[in-house]
Amino acid sequence: MKLLFVGDVIGKPGRRALRSLLPELVDRHAVDFTVVNIENAAGGFGVTPQILKELEDLRVDCYTSGNHIWDKKEGVGLLSQQPNLLRPANYPAKNPGSGLFVGETPAGIPVAVLNLEGCVFMNNLESPFVVADRLLGELPSSVKVVLVDFHAEATSEKQALGIYLDGRVSTVLGTHTHVPTADERILVGGTAVLTDVGMTGPYEGIIGFRADRSLQRFLLQTPSRLEVARRDVRLAGAVIDVDEDTGHARTIERLLLSTHGT
Repeated sequence: MKLLFVGDVIGKPGRRALRSLLPELVDRHAVDFTVVNIENAAGGFGVTPQILKELEDLRVDCYTSGNHIWDKKEGVGLLSQQPNLLRPANYPAKNPGSGLFVGETPAGIPVAVLNLEGCVFMNNLESPFVVADRLLGELPSSVKVVLVDFHAEATSEKQALGIYLDGRVSTVLGTHTHVPTADERILVGGTAVLTDVGMTGPYEGIIGFRADRSLQRFLLQTPSRLEVARRDVRLAGAVIDVDEDTGHARTIERLLLSTHGT
């Protein structure tokens, strides 16, 4: 079976790229289950009910997120209303929403999606390693296919989680840094890993935002309001072929597709 994961969708350009390219990708790769990281979809920060409605006709089975999921007040409430919209599981339990979702392919194969956030250079959260152990231990034995979105800053932490979960999940895919890495591989235990999938949005600026605004922060060391860039829009993702009987990955293919100026 085929899993498709789409990296951090950035603002309106990212949403346009998703609408433009996702249907063709699903058909071309015969995708059975699609996951999209949506934490930057609202102007680069958070998500809103209007945005989810805008995307509702797309074949997306689960939305993952990260630290920016809390940035839009109207979006936080969605976490309690939509089980397939995840926030990282290692935030304190009293927060709304969940970090684990179990869906099904059209053929009825269960697929678990686990959303975690890193601790290195980020928030002081519960260990993603410990939380992964706990939540994977709670899954029914019938759930063999597991996709992990690890929203983390440090390459070392992302690679460490992949190796730690090798053989226990189908794939560990890194998000958050918005820069795609070229280290996709299948570990000895059968887990496909990719340190960072990259972003779906405009590549002309700095991690999806206008270069002049970002440079002001570096040059003046003072706050500057970030704005989403507009040009060189691409979709970043990965397609993983998984043996549904064992949950082990057969192949992983990294994607970086241009929308040709949209």
